[in-house]
Amino acid sequence: MFSSAIGAAIVVSAVMTPLATAQPPSGSSTGSTGESDFYTPPSPLPAAAPGDVLRTEPSPLAISVPGIGGTLPGVATRIMYRSNDSNDAPNAVTGTYIDPAADWTGPGPRPLVVLAPGTQGQGDQCAPSRMLNRLITYTPPLGFMVEYEVLAAYSLLSQGYGVVITDYEGLGTPGAHTYVNRASEAHAVLDAARAAQNLPGTKISADGPVAAYGYSQGGGAAAAAAELAGEYAPELDLVGTYAGAPPADLKQTLDQVDGTILTGVIGYTLNGLLESDPGLRPIIDANINDAGRAMLNQVANQCVGETILTVGLHRTTEYTTTGEPMSVVLDRLPVAQEILSKNKIGERTPTAPVLIQSGTSDDIVPHGQAVELGGAWCSKGATVQLSAAQVPAIVPGSGAGHLIPDILGIGEAQNWIKDRFYGVPAPSNC
Repeated sequence: MFSSAIGAAIVVSAVMTPLATAQPPSGSSTGSTGESDFYTPPSPLPAAAPGDVLRTEPSPLAISVPGIGGTLPGVATRIMYRSNDSNDAPNAVTGTYIDPAADWTGPGPRPLVVLAPGTQGQGDQCAPSRMLNRLITYTPPLGFMVEYEVLAAYSLLSQGYGVVITDYEGLGTPGAHTYVNRASEAHAVLDAARAAQNLPGTKISADGPVAAYGYSQGGGAAAAAAELAGEYAPELDLVGTYAGAPPADLKQTLDQVDGTILTGVIGYTLNGLLESDPGLRPIIDANINDAGRAMLNQVANQCVGETILTVGLHRTTEYTTTGEPMSVVLDRLPVAQEILSKNKIGERTPTAPVLIQSGTSDDIVPHGQAVELGGAWCSKGATVQLSAAQVPAIVPGSGAGHLIPDILGIGEAQNWIKDRFYGVPAPSNC
């Protein structure tokens, strides 16, 4: 599940940044910077509230230039903050806050945007807070990765907003990354906002306006945060959420992504579910074959570029004991259905306006389930604008139907966020 314009990011970053060799995952080697030490949470975790900052250090951005008002696009700080996992147990999550160099010329205090990243991978080396320092990494033979979220982040920073980017649970820190886990990702997003506002000496205020922003995996995380904010973080002044191509219904999404270039995200999802719901392990073990177990182990340490090259276009029929698609296997397992159901987004009501974008021919995240999400929220009285990109099907399974609406929708998404910060009434087509 891609996010902002991967192809464009490759071109930009290849021109501006030398290729870096990826460091081993956290815990394997501290490297010359002692980076892995940062990602190891204190044990036991201190008695802290969700959003409290546990640790910080400077984060030198791979692309930054001196400017009259300071380093452009801003000064970055790597953060570790207290959050909660999907079982409401305390955990530590990392991320990056970037204090903008650009002036804020809008009304009121300077706003904050929480950027929920799209699919990065499941290996610790893929964490955005690491990748922002390198931009491009390569691990032989196939581990090529670009931090494509710089396009969205830098555009938001240029408008004077503070930007905080979460790594989510287990991406960088110990344990498996709980990929597309509704509660875990919502907590990580909302607590990232709290952590950024708790940082001393920044240009944002401790109670200023906040927006959530994300596409694909990030769209699902932002959507989950939008509907959980009133319950989990009612003190945040959340003024709006942009949720692009959100995988709100994992059952529908897993069925559609099977056999595409992103088949491997099914492995990410299963690994994440096994982390958050370990009781599922005997059931999964009984229904996957040796090839399936090898695939799960393989993708657990990969970034998305490598997963595309190694697992892309394969089908999960290769990995199940019965030769059926994984979605069919999960459909007849009550425990699996219960877990997928509790990860469905749309059962709660956002307290602030939401923009949902989705391509009508999205070949990765089904358009229909995005429409269903908008309808569910509308029926609960939320303010929802559903924007459907009428894009023809282009090489189904290639991800083009997922990527093109992202590129085409950036302007609408960022203008919509700007209007929320400027107090413009939110549109709704409920």
